[in-house]
Amino acid sequence: MESSTSRDPYFIQSVAHAAEVLKAFATPNELLRLRDLVTRTALSKGIVFRLLYTLEKSGLVERTGKNEYRCAVVQRRKQKYKIGYAAQGTDYQFSQQVTASLKQEADRLDTVELLVLDNRYNPKVAQRNADVFVKERVDLVMEFQTDEIVAPIISAKYREAKIPFIAIEVPHPGSIYFGANNYEAGLIGGRALGKWAKQFWEGQADEILLMELQRAGMVPRARLTGMLVGIREILPETEHCPVVFLDGDGLFESSWKAVRKYITLGGAKRTLIGGINDSSALGALRAFEEAGRAERCAVMGQNASPEGRDELRRKASQFIGSVAYFPEKYGEWLLRLALDVLSSKSIPPAVFVKHQLVTAKNVDHLYPNDNLR
Repeated sequence: MESSTSRDPYFIQSVAHAAEVLKAFATPNELLRLRDLVTRTALSKGIVFRLLYTLEKSGLVERTGKNEYRCAVVQRRKQKYKIGYAAQGTDYQFSQQVTASLKQEADRLDTVELLVLDNRYNPKVAQRNADVFVKERVDLVMEFQTDEIVAPIISAKYREAKIPFIAIEVPHPGSIYFGANNYEAGLIGGRALGKWAKQFWEGQADEILLMELQRAGMVPRARLTGMLVGIREILPETEHCPVVFLDGDGLFESSWKAVRKYITLGGAKRTLIGGINDSSALGALRAFEEAGRAERCAVMGQNASPEGRDELRRKASQFIGSVAYFPEKYGEWLLRLALDVLSSKSIPPAVFVKHQLVTAKNVDHLYPNDNLR
């Protein structure tokens, strides 16, 4: 049976085929090979080749030195950008807030369709989710997964599919990094911890305990390096103080168990504790409280997450502060960045969020609506 277009005397089939080739480019800066365009248009290789040759000569398509093609026409999109978001998990509130803020911002925008998958804090799940995003042919991915070891594997999947992606908090090869300036955030927390010890412990400390997240790699660990430098900057006498690293996996229960086991081996009189995040810091604090040694520790967190802010409001808590990353604003910041990437704007390789020290004195000023949760 003839199609309606084949019976239309005004319809030019070759122009329609050329339009199919141009529409096959998902984003303005996407590079495609001849075989990619054959797959996406379902046209024969010979037709696509001749169309590309003609479109290139007409200035509507550009060819790179690697025999890849880029659309030179700014097209009006009838459909929304499909953006994939791989959430870190639901085990702690920082991740929950990032996810909630992204969903809220995507609902507000009329240019974004957000496809959300949960990595569940699991590297195998993260790899399967990457495969789903590739299969769905999303325009861009925002990847929030913790394991440095699988980061190159996930990156390779997106690179092969020519999908640009943003790595949240944990760097991935070939991505745009978005998140903490880890060393600077650590430095803020370390200085505050040192000043507290100077005021209340006369600058004396017997040990420094740092709760790490080993599988996230060296870049996130830089916040613990910054914390140590910040403490020693304020308290030079701690230069020879023992420093202990415990892996709490960034989780409350794991950190609580690790510290509980550690303090049964002995106990310093004064321990300064820095956590990779609030969950690990609070786990360490609860272990000291359980052992009846709360007054022997002073704890600094990172993220200023809801559970950390609640702890700052608890009277007589040894949780003295946390460095804010403002995850409730990540949705706005991330989707603005994503749209800039998709619009081929010049983007730096790393985009850092702002940081601010949150203490019992300013928590209600910075977060006056916490009691509405």
